[in-house]
Amino acid sequence: MLKQLRRDHANMARILHVLQLKQKTLAQGERPNFQLVREVVDYILDYMAGFTLPLEQICTDRLKELAPESEAVAEQLSGDYRKLKARLTRLSRDIDMILMDVAIPMDQFADDLKQYLDSHRAYLRQEREELFPLISEHFSDVDLDRLAHALPENATAELERLQAAYPELYAELREEPVPA
Repeated sequence: MLKQLRRDHANMARILHVLQLKQKTLAQGERPNFQLVREVVDYILDYMAGFTLPLEQICTDRLKELAPESEAVAEQLSGDYRKLKARLTRLSRDIDMILMDVAIPMDQFADDLKQYLDSHRAYLRQEREELFPLISEHFSDVDLDRLAHALPENATAELERLQAAYPELYAELREEPVPA
């Protein structure tokens, strides 16, 4: 299960890298493919709702039982997750405006996108550095098995659905190197 979590982090890092390339294009005064930016943002929102939120809830609930001292970390991650989702939702609304040709300040959008990317990377780092070690230390094999079974049942089908729903994103991911 921890290997799967680490793999998910690596995949999200690749997706964030694609978004970062678009943000850099925008910061240089050029117009990126906003439809691709829309796909990336929608994908992340879907992923957060379908996988991240249930996974985090399950992990934090079980950690509170096993290691009450971990509650501060769990609360911090939960608060950071809510802020991250709010930033992404705001970006999503801005992208809608851009795609409808409503004038919005591109420099502000580029700054907001960069802040989101920095926040999401910090969140992933905090999970790796604080949550994963707690899971590794306190979860038994039975807990890890329960965690795996508590995730959405048809995860493979869901990922295939997301791949079909976001073809430009997957084409871009195939072309991008894995970020360091």
